[in-house]
Amino acid sequence: MKRAPARRRPRKAKALSRGLAAGECRLDTLGGEANDVKARIENEGGFVLGCYNDPLGKQPVIAAVLPIDAIEPTPFQRDLSQAHHRRLADVLDRTGMFLDPVIAVTAPEKGFWTPNGRHRLEAMRRLGAKAITALVVPKREIAWQILALNTEKAHNLRDKSLEVIRIYRNLIDEDQGKSEKDVAFYLEEPSYATMGLCYEKNPRFSGAVYNSFVRRLTEFSDEALAKALRVHEKRSEKLLELDERVNEVVKKLKAKGFVSPYLKSFVVARSNPLRFMKEAPGLDDLINTIRGKVERFNVDKVKQEDIVASGGAADEAD
Repeated sequence: MKRAPARRRPRKAKALSRGLAAGECRLDTLGGEANDVKARIENEGGFVLGCYNDPLGKQPVIAAVLPIDAIEPTPFQRDLSQAHHRRLADVLDRTGMFLDPVIAVTAPEKGFWTPNGRHRLEAMRRLGAKAITALVVPKREIAWQILALNTEKAHNLRDKSLEVIRIYRNLIDEDQGKSEKDVAFYLEEPSYATMGLCYEKNPRFSGAVYNSFVRRLTEFSDEALAKALRVHEKRSEKLLELDERVNEVVKKLKAKGFVSPYLKSFVVARSNPLRFMKEAPGLDDLINTIRGKVERFNVDKVKQEDIVASGGAADEAD
């Protein structure tokens, strides 16, 4: 199976060739969906500061102050970092001002979701704030573009994978008829769904040890999301079973006195024949092959210098 082509970065555009000029961003009236969003802001106790057309995408945006109890993180975001939001609260407390509005969209029934402001929101709540400034986007699908939007704290593999599997389930609830390819932009990499399922079942799962070959041999599916999810679930079970076998070998290596943060990577690399294969196999077949080699792994033939030379991803979760 061939790996899906990498997404190309946009070329540098000619200066001043795209979007709206400053004066063209003026928006005196809102219509349709945007006007409904404005009404929700006001009905839920918010204050509309103004509205404008985004200078790049030409989409309407509403600048508003929202009651802090009316906004929540999207339900598919990564877990809150206690250390990060406390640091933010300390900075906000010292500056005495909140100058970085969160992005918000309307939630399905009432209130608002923020796809990229969880830590800022929690920092303001920690300080006892009554309200928070937000750029409210009437285009709700922006909520699923969380991986691209979230710049507060760098995503690692675990964060991305957990967010993707949560987005995946939310998208199934929104529209079961869509395929993975239809929503590929929101998921970024097809392997993240499989990894996310693994991390849900085992928060200490060492995803980086396996993601290189899972990523290479996974493509976005033409199947409906619910059916494609079942494939990811079966693969995640295979990976977790493989991880258990790898852990058994690592214990044997440690019992023989080997000490390294790369023991798991070493065992998997020694058991993975993918780099020697002229034609890439299916992912399920490769996992079965690696598991068979791991189960036959002879720790008596391992030397310390072999492990040092192997490098690779550290054993612990990212």
